[in-house]
Amino acid sequence: MVATRILAALLALSAAPTAALAQTADAQLRAIYEAEWAWRQNEFARLEDDEAWTATADHLPRVDAKSEEARIAYWTRTLAALDKVPVDQLSAEEKVNYAVYRTSIAAFVADGPYRVWEMPFNADSNFWSGIEPRGSFRTADEYRRYLGRLRDLPRYFGEHIANMRAGLKRGFSVPRATLVGRDASIAAYVTADPAQSPFYKVFATLPGTIPAADQEKLRAEARTIIAEQVVPAYKLLLAFYRDEYLAKTRTTLAAEKMPDGVAFYQAQIRQYTTLDLTAVQIHQIGLKEVARITAEMEQVKAKTGFAGTLDQFKTFLRTDPQFYAKTPDELMGVSAYVAKRADGALKDTIGLLPRYRFTIRPVPDSIAPFYTAGRGGLESCLMNTYDLPSRSLYQIPALTLHECVPGHSFQAALALEGPNRPDFRKQTYFSGYGEGWGLYTEWLGTVMGIYRTPYEDFGRLSYEMWRACRLVIDTGIHHYGWSREKAIAYLLDHTALSRHEVETEVDRYISWPGQALAYKLGEMTIRRKRADAEAKLGADFDQRWFHDLILGLGSVPLPVLEEKIDDWIAGGGKNPNAA
Repeated sequence: MVATRILAALLALSAAPTAALAQTADAQLRAIYEAEWAWRQNEFARLEDDEAWTATADHLPRVDAKSEEARIAYWTRTLAALDKVPVDQLSAEEKVNYAVYRTSIAAFVADGPYRVWEMPFNADSNFWSGIEPRGSFRTADEYRRYLGRLRDLPRYFGEHIANMRAGLKRGFSVPRATLVGRDASIAAYVTADPAQSPFYKVFATLPGTIPAADQEKLRAEARTIIAEQVVPAYKLLLAFYRDEYLAKTRTTLAAEKMPDGVAFYQAQIRQYTTLDLTAVQIHQIGLKEVARITAEMEQVKAKTGFAGTLDQFKTFLRTDPQFYAKTPDELMGVSAYVAKRADGALKDTIGLLPRYRFTIRPVPDSIAPFYTAGRGGLESCLMNTYDLPSRSLYQIPALTLHECVPGHSFQAALALEGPNRPDFRKQTYFSGYGEGWGLYTEWLGTVMGIYRTPYEDFGRLSYEMWRACRLVIDTGIHHYGWSREKAIAYLLDHTALSRHEVETEVDRYISWPGQALAYKLGEMTIRRKRADAEAKLGADFDQRWFHDLILGLGSVPLPVLEEKIDDWIAGGGKNPNAA
């Protein structure tokens, strides 16, 4: 009923532009995004008081083709309504809201012709992991809603399977080369004992506010649901993956080889970078960055006193035991110490600091074998401790800056506590902005004094080279038709990453076209604008205010970020939080 009323309101707005224009432009825009956001929350099983990036309704969202098509139709109407807003009449804040919102809606609409829901996972991310909560719940109602979501798993998985079958029929699938071993992440949920299921962990300790008798009822119900619905759903998905999907997936790698692939890849580039660049342009940018960083690597190698070639130095770094942790706790300890040293440098780096705190956790065992080296988020920063001989310690400082502080976890906390903006702004993420900031903070570690040895600085350069190589490899695979072997060789030749990390990364690029381009292009934008600010402001440049401006904006398209930095420079580079 709520969704129906919202849809009717939006249709009325689209049908009666004259009446809408009688309002102020700001009010017209707010009417559109507030209606759509309420509708979107309902569509994706979110409650009004849900925290950012969570969904706690008593069911999972519908993902069948009919529902997905209806969403595209709704967003298409929303886009038409946005195009009737007189942008030149918007206030400064609403102009930013408009740019953020329109970019997001346009990306949703752009996905429609390619039916992206028919390929609902890749070598990095999937729909079957992470449904279980990381923490506990506070009330009995929250536990009951969680049980409702578990009951809904068979339907949810069934709709995804139907979508994947449709994708297989038209050659729209994850490439087979990236899928070997990924079934382990499904099998991890197929447990004989419900109490050993990852879904049951949340019932180990229930809040004391829930009566003991009710606690036992909840636990008993959970065991029954896991045994009778959750495990069978995973068994069905596992059988589909192993017996049907693997055998029928495409053997080509390039996104451009899929149906309407050239347009699809260009749309992915636009979505993830928010820039109007072609694959050819990005490939050339990547080659230039690779050459520049190689020269810097030679300089840092010389500081170590190593007498051999750059390739020999990389082999030394990959094989010498001094650079590798012997236990998971040793790796986690290095990361934690880097994060604490970064905390000590924040007062000279960033003006406005968040109150919210994160923790550092290991990547869960079920996904660690093929997961990336680390990932940051509001609640926690994940470090991968699987296969320790492939996780060099000299790269942990750069990784920790990127994922933890002042990278993603820090960034997410500031966004949570930031200005009171529309709800959609708090939960919109542009990879070019977010990942660009993460990679920028790796370089920022040189200013903060984080890298204590030439080896750690080389680890930073290896990570920067890794992102530059992404520009070459992603476009090499999806536009120029590179093989998996060629992509692996290129990344091995130019970085100090282990072969395990390289293969995991290349499989990610193959199965997730365009996403990997955002990091380097975003970082280059921020560093270019910092250089502009330093040159134009001279002694008046204060990096704290530069960083506060970027972080205070929240996630925005890269062209918006550039425009706002230019305005800040023109205004004298003042503290954006002074008011």
